Amino acid sequence: MYVSEMADNQEMSLLEKKVVEQIEYYFGDHNLPRDKFLKEQLQLDDGWVTLETMLKFNRLKSLTSDAAVIVESLQKSKTGLLEISEDKTKIRRNPNKPLPEDNEEYRDVLKHKSVYMKGFPLETTLDEIKEWFADKGTVENIYMRKGAQKTFKGSIFVVLESEEAAKALVERTDVKEYKGNEMIVMMKEAYFSKKFAERKQNRVEAKAKAKGEKEDKQKQAEEEELKSLNDQRGCLLKFSGELGQTSREDFHAVFSDHARIKWIDFTRGAKEGTILFHSNAQEALQKVREAHGGEDPKVKEQVVQWEVLEGDAEMETLKKIIEDQQESMNKRKGGRGHRGRGRGRGGRRDRGGREQTQFKGKKTKFESDEEGDEGKRAILFSLIDDEYTDKMV
Repeated sequence: MYVSEMADNQEMSLLEKKVVEQIEYYFGDHNLPRDKFLKEQLQLDDGWVTLETMLKFNRLKSLTSDAAVIVESLQKSKTGLLEISEDKTKIRRNPNKPLPEDNEEYRDVLKHKSVYMKGFPLETTLDEIKEWFADKGTVENIYMRKGAQKTFKGSIFVVLESEEAAKALVERTDVKEYKGNEMIVMMKEAYFSKKFAERKQNRVEAKAKAKGEKEDKQKQAEEEELKSLNDQRGCLLKFSGELGQTSREDFHAVFSDHARIKWIDFTRGAKEGTILFHSNAQEALQKVREAHGGEDPKVKEQVVQWEVLEGDAEMETLKKIIEDQQESMNKRKGGRGHRGRGRGRGGRRDRGGREQTQFKGKKTKFESDEEGDEGKRAILFSLIDDEYTDKMV
């Protein structure tokens, strides 16, 4: 029998009203499509669900554990949503009231009769909210929004019976405050439009922030590079001439007793190269000249022209050296051809703690077997006085 057949002229008590609201919520348009357990039960007996099963639902059980109370309450309902079996042991949704089809049209209707409300204290219960809405229109559903910890966020979506009812609720003055809290009340569609605009603005701001941070880092890197370049100005010596088969080690030998060398960039067979000292290049050159009787030093009997670089030429060469040093460092970190780590041979310092000179050059082939072996492998060398360890990079 249909519940509405018993509903005429029967008043419901407060308990009965709560029981009806709860059960009709379970079988209602908003909950039933999402209630996996209840949907499974509907498949077992042509949509019928025993009252024994219904009394396993916590919120209903908190209201009553008496099946007779459920039957009597539903008999007084005038919605016609549910029917009771002849033996009064089962209930089901009225087959004449099928669930609405979950399509775009239905979702659009639902959206336009939904309201967003924020401002409820976090300890507010569903029952308290339902009671607050008792005189504010026919409420189909209340969704309490929860955060990551499954705790109430203080906001809800409430679905009214129609779009007109939802708009009327938004305009009511008595929903602008709840227990002393100022409430935010707007149509659900307006809320999502607002959130979309905020997220769009946040993305724009985040992009601008990331761009600013990138520019700041780039500026900082440029400033650090400029500082590094300025710290090394006056330390760069260029050499050129018909250098024959001189090597980086030969140039190191000329200056090793007079100045500390940081970097030598030279490829065997080339006609020029550069030396970067830890200190002033002019002073280093002067000391070597004094050691050679005031004459420009030769390298393996080859006449060499020496020039302390200045201005733009110096800065460009220093930039290239810094880039080459960084590239060599990155390759060593990658482990390609690296014989050891830390402070051992091939690390930053030798076992005696002395700083090493780094050399840079390209592969070169030689006619003699003795020099050919060295040339095939020589890319980057670390030299300690008259001894060197080669590293493939």
